[in-house]
Amino acid sequence: MLDTSDAARNNPGRAFAPALMNAVRDRFAHTDRCPITGKPRIFLESGGGSLKLKAAVERSAEIALLPDQEGRDNDASRFLTGIIESGRQDLMLYFGATAGQAISGETGTELLHRFIRAVALVAPPGPVLSSTLEHPASRDAALYWAEATGRRSHDISFDAGAATVTPDDYARAVTPDTRIATVIHTSQLTGFQVDLPGIVSAVRAVAPDCYIIVDGIQSAPHGPLRVDDYDCDAYVFSAYKAFSRLSTGFAWLSPRLSSLPHDRMHGKPQTYWEFGSRDPGIFAAHSAVVDYLCWLGGQFGEKADRRGRLLAGAAAMADHERSLLHLLLFGDETAAGLIDIPGVSLIGPPQMEGRQGIVSFRLEGFASTALVRDLAALGIRVHARVDDGYSGHILRELGMDDCLRITFCHYNSPAEIRTLLRALAEIAAR
Repeated sequence: MLDTSDAARNNPGRAFAPALMNAVRDRFAHTDRCPITGKPRIFLESGGGSLKLKAAVERSAEIALLPDQEGRDNDASRFLTGIIESGRQDLMLYFGATAGQAISGETGTELLHRFIRAVALVAPPGPVLSSTLEHPASRDAALYWAEATGRRSHDISFDAGAATVTPDDYARAVTPDTRIATVIHTSQLTGFQVDLPGIVSAVRAVAPDCYIIVDGIQSAPHGPLRVDDYDCDAYVFSAYKAFSRLSTGFAWLSPRLSSLPHDRMHGKPQTYWEFGSRDPGIFAAHSAVVDYLCWLGGQFGEKADRRGRLLAGAAAMADHERSLLHLLLFGDETAAGLIDIPGVSLIGPPQMEGRQGIVSFRLEGFASTALVRDLAALGIRVHARVDDGYSGHILRELGMDDCLRITFCHYNSPAEIRTLLRALAEIAAR
């Protein structure tokens, strides 16, 4: 159902007050100027990597200067152990998990591949279920390890009109012997968030022992996570898309997935999944992200505990982004929204419901790659998705060769969205 009713238009979310908007932007690096060219720049390419929280990078750099390692009998070593332990506790708060464990890895993609491999190698015979909505981070791993272990793979086609996959889609595809199901929480191209609890319930109703592994890489930066409510077995995100460092992935693992046989160092506990010395700086950086979200939550009332403040911050972040989405789609008295710019064809229905931080579209008469360059000349950073190894399978489902992707976060301002809309209107008028 299209969400273009008066009720939808009149529920635009709540943008940050100007003073808070300035305070938020001040906490991130390079919000309004490209550090390479030195020129003014509006950053609407957070789907490729978010702006970085200054405190996260600074804290990581402080830790990186220390020469000591964990496991030694000295104060510096014990200090670093404390940093890692605190970081794991903050990750569990961030995930919204009270059981299982939080671990780090090279990237989100590496973690997803590793978990899918571990299950495929030890689970009883039975198929692997994935969808064409997914990023190759999970879909390629599902297809590869199904073939490598002699399993049938079922690749669900998403609904091109709705630009998402539904619990009913999974319910029609799952069988009682399905051993692995992969789910993407938010599509990196269409921008729609799936009904994760509904999909998990649909799978578990038919295959209760199925291992369900979730790619949360595009979802984590846009609102609160509630792993306790998802009933999945693994949830993965990448730090560089959630305001922190590159080449770091974090994952939550359920107790039953944690205890599966897997590649590990034999001197470690059977439930231990990490290799080599952990970099305390990556944990310190994410603790700084949690600190920041707690600070943001504190701007909206006092909360008794750290998780409460974090949730309040994440909710405020999501509410501000809803206001940006409303402005981007519908515009205001100063700028026409995307649905009113001649030649714009949205991917997915012109609705707010289900969208999260990403809007993709085509502009008639323009190659999306050329449109990226046109907007760059006006100081606006966006990205084109093309028929390649990352997006080709999704674009083919949509019946197109490319699209322009706008990805925003809570550090973006309404003024930036208006500037983008005016620029697009001018380009379309050519």
